[in-house]
Amino acid sequence: MSTLSLPSALPAPRRPSPDSVPVLRWGVLGTGWIASRFVASLRASTTQQVVAVGSRSQASADAFARRKGGLRAHPSHEALVSDPDVDVVYVATPHHAHLASALLAVGAGKHVLVEKPLGLDATEARSISAAARSAGVFCMEAMWTLFLPRFDVVRQVLEAGLLGDVRTVIADHGEHFDPPHRILDPAMAGGSLLDLGTYVTTLATWALGPALRVLATGETTASGVNGQAAMLLTHANDATSVLHSTLLTRTPTSATIAGTEATLTLPGPFFMPGDVVVTSADGSRAVTWTDPEPFGHGALFHSALEVARCIGDGLLGSPLHTAESVQANMRALDEVTRQLGIATAPG
Repeated sequence: MSTLSLPSALPAPRRPSPDSVPVLRWGVLGTGWIASRFVASLRASTTQQVVAVGSRSQASADAFARRKGGLRAHPSHEALVSDPDVDVVYVATPHHAHLASALLAVGAGKHVLVEKPLGLDATEARSISAAARSAGVFCMEAMWTLFLPRFDVVRQVLEAGLLGDVRTVIADHGEHFDPPHRILDPAMAGGSLLDLGTYVTTLATWALGPALRVLATGETTASGVNGQAAMLLTHANDATSVLHSTLLTRTPTSATIAGTEATLTLPGPFFMPGDVVVTSADGSRAVTWTDPEPFGHGALFHSALEVARCIGDGLLGSPLHTAESVQANMRALDEVTRQLGIATAPG
């Protein structure tokens, strides 16, 4: 029988407001889809300044700068990280270039926000974090989900113990992709796991702690990348997460965190802004937090606000998404790729 009662309302999120953090000057490394949306999000919702972009060619940098307006266009990654007017570098290069890009920025003494995944595996992630710590600069993986107001509500529910003893996480992330999307290209570290699967494994290891055992099965596409993966993770005290990622089909992309007293549901897509529903274990009562700002990818700015907040506080990492938590997630993904026979490094 339940010994806990649900509150009349879920807690309000505690994320920083745009005007409560220092204004940083951002340089963007990369000119693709996510770089474009990151710049748009910062400009629409913050006072952060995006001042420069760097690419492998002047033409690519110029085209991005023209589309966005008001940016200096650098013809190389080296030129971007050497720009004296750049305080922090947002690494938006393809997955297989994250290590080199992040180390380049860190070596130039720049703070860095690296698109997820931080590296192709736990070893790369550890190398980036160690280099940043040694250089005395801030470093964070841009797992934007964890900095959304929605997830601060979840964080507070877990901290307050409203779910009781959390035993189960269930999550999936499935989208359909057609050629020539880079996610289908093995030379660019494509496949479902690093793009989509990292969201579900991050959720599981965030809620339940590191995976102690991993069991995985999957499917390979004709191009040679992982098409889908089903993962069963065992965590401390035999808590379990049941996870799935696929680039072959569109799935509900929802998530559940279930405890002995209540169940928390994140209607899909769970990794974006959206509602939080907590239902008592016997199903007799539910309480919902409704997201007032369902911005989709327009909410990428929350990760930038976390960077600015931490740098303003003199921190070298975010307490909400530590280097250790990133490496715990990557170790779980490393074991999945090992069991599936996937080569994470291109070539």
